[in-house]
Amino acid sequence: MARQHARTLWYDRPRYVFMEFCVEDSTDVHVLIEDHRIVFSCKNADGVELYNEIEFYAKVNSKDSQDKRSSRSITCFVRKWKEKVAWPRLTKEDIKDDSDSADDATSN
Repeated sequence: MARQHARTLWYDRPRYVFMEFCVEDSTDVHVLIEDHRIVFSCKNADGVELYNEIEFYAKVNSKDSQDKRSSRSITCFVRKWKEKVAWPRLTKEDIKDDSDSADDATSN
């Protein structure tokens, strides 16, 4: 069975980029936050393997970033390297991925 992308929401804030991988009842969760990318993988309640690898728009402080798991999603708090610099998009490349979306209503 092929891997699928997890639906991903992201929110740009002055000091952090918040990412939410929307997967209910996830198992085998792995999150790797590096200075230029994030790698996320897990299995959903049906046993389907989900995998996202995202190269960030700009450098982040991976040592001051963290993730938190709930029953409905995995949220990542990614610390920006340059604070108060707005990100026009999450990814380095200007591509549209149906699994990624920004919450424009709450973006600064």
